[in-house]
Amino acid sequence: MANPIINVENLAASYRKNTVLHDVDFKVNAGSLTAIVGPNGAGKSTLIKTMLDLHPALAGSVKFFGLPFTKAKKRIGYVPQRGSVDWEFPTDALDVVTMGLYGQIGWLKRPSAIHKKKAYEALEKMGMEEYASRQISQLSGGQQQRVFLARALVQNADLYFMDEPLAGVDAATERAIMTILQELKSIGKTVMVVHHDLQTVTDYFDHVLFLNRTIVEHGETGEIFTNKNIARTYGGSIRQMGDEHRHVVHTFE
Repeated sequence: MANPIINVENLAASYRKNTVLHDVDFKVNAGSLTAIVGPNGAGKSTLIKTMLDLHPALAGSVKFFGLPFTKAKKRIGYVPQRGSVDWEFPTDALDVVTMGLYGQIGWLKRPSAIHKKKAYEALEKMGMEEYASRQISQLSGGQQQRVFLARALVQNADLYFMDEPLAGVDAATERAIMTILQELKSIGKTVMVVHHDLQTVTDYFDHVLFLNRTIVEHGETGEIFTNKNIARTYGGSIRQMGDEHRHVVHTFE
C-alpha cells in the first residue's frame, strides 16, 4: 500500500488491567470510506480513542500522514458516540458547530462573522439551519447527531473518525449522514466509521475492518465481507439474507 495516510502497528490498549486491543496492525489509503465492525466489547471505540490519544496505548505506534497525532491533529475530525456527550450543557446548535473552528480561531478569541457563517453553512448542509438557535438539550437524538456531524464538517479535515454516527437515528437522518460521508469520500477525504448494522455495510462502505480485540480482516468490502469473516469476527451463527452480500448475525459473544 503506497503512502497510507493511517499506519497502525502493534497497537495495544487495556481497561482496568484487562487487555482490550492487542497486536492491531492496519493501513488506510486516502479517499476511502471504512466501516469498523465487530461484536460488543470488541474494542471498536477504544481503537479510535487510542489512535486519537484519548486513551493510553500500552504498546505500538500510530501515524497519520506519516506524523504522530499531535502533529497531525488539525487535519483530523472526530465525532464521538452521542451518549458520551453532555447534552444538558447550556449552548445552542450554532455554538456547538462553531466549536469545531476553535483550532483556527484560538480558544481565547471570539469567533468572527466569517466563522459564524461557516458554522451556519455546515448546519445547512445537514438540514439543521432552522435549529441554529435551539438549545442542544431540546433537540432529538437524530438532530443532535446532525449537529455534531456539522461540527466535524466545519473543520474541513482530511481524515474523519466517527463512532456509531448512525446509532439510534431515524431513516431520514441516516440517509442524510451517509450522503455527506459519500460526498466526503468523493472529494478525496478519508472516513472511518464504527458501524453496528451488518446489513448496510455493502451499501454504504467501500472498505471494512473486522475487529475483535485484534484485526480479523481488513480490505475492500466486495472482497472480504463474507460469511466466513463475519463468523470469524462474531463467533456466531450466520443466516444469509436475500443475496450473498446481506447477512444477519444471530448470536454474539
